Amino acid sequence: MRSAESSAGLSPPRPPLLRWFVLAAMVIGMLLPIVPLVIWSFAFRWSFPDLLPERWSLRAWRYLAAPESQVLPALRDSLLLAGAVTLLATLIGAPAGRALGMYRFRGRALIEMLILAPLIVPAFAVSLGIQIVFIRYGLADTFLGVVLVHLVPATPYMALVMAGVFANFDRQYEDLARTLGARPLQVWRWVTLPAVLPGLVVGALFVFLISWSQYALTLIIGGGRLVTLPMLLFAFARSGDHAVTAALSLVFIAPAVVLLALIARFLGAAPAAGGIRGL
Repeated sequence: MRSAESSAGLSPPRPPLLRWFVLAAMVIGMLLPIVPLVIWSFAFRWSFPDLLPERWSLRAWRYLAAPESQVLPALRDSLLLAGAVTLLATLIGAPAGRALGMYRFRGRALIEMLILAPLIVPAFAVSLGIQIVFIRYGLADTFLGVVLVHLVPATPYMALVMAGVFANFDRQYEDLARTLGARPLQVWRWVTLPAVLPGLVVGALFVFLISWSQYALTLIIGGGRLVTLPMLLFAFARSGDHAVTAALSLVFIAPAVVLLALIARFLGAAPAAGGIRGL
């Protein structure tokens, strides 16, 4: 009987108690590192070996909200930078992933190696060479230059994710849509996009987080003129103000947590891959 269920692809439902235990362990594992940051952000005086601060205060949060902290401009620039990198990496990486995942051609192994190269070679070493080229062409110390250098480590993730997605994509759906009279744009909008959308969203999340957390590349190519949240966070950490550093750390991780929750909710509600609508 058991072998018959396995062969038919049916598995017995997981006990609810075990499922809730695993879910609770995952939530605790994700939130536990954040708890000390929350306590530190409201601490005014916290001495060892006290378990909790002696005095509580909103000083750190008031300082972050003040114009002199430069947090809001840094948050704006970080969002604009990560958004631009995500858009460009998607436009470049998705077609590259389709070519790698769906087609077999001469030189494919070499192209795969070139795509993986930015993930193997240290980004710091690469950025020094890129900086010389950017200085020559006037891209150093500019927003566009930082966007371009962020694409170096970010685009391979999008290409590799989409290569895996397109490797499991059935081209017969597109051929069938064409035989029914659909134009190329309609095939992409109503056939290809719904099938690869979950993978596209996951790849975009990877790219956004990679750009969002970049420090060295932003500092080297931006030359200090473009100040993002990671650069501000390092500056406060070196100053030794633990309360402000903890509060800024929470601001730094908040967009990533919100994006992760929204995407997890979207993927949970998304139709299965391969769903075709509009035809």
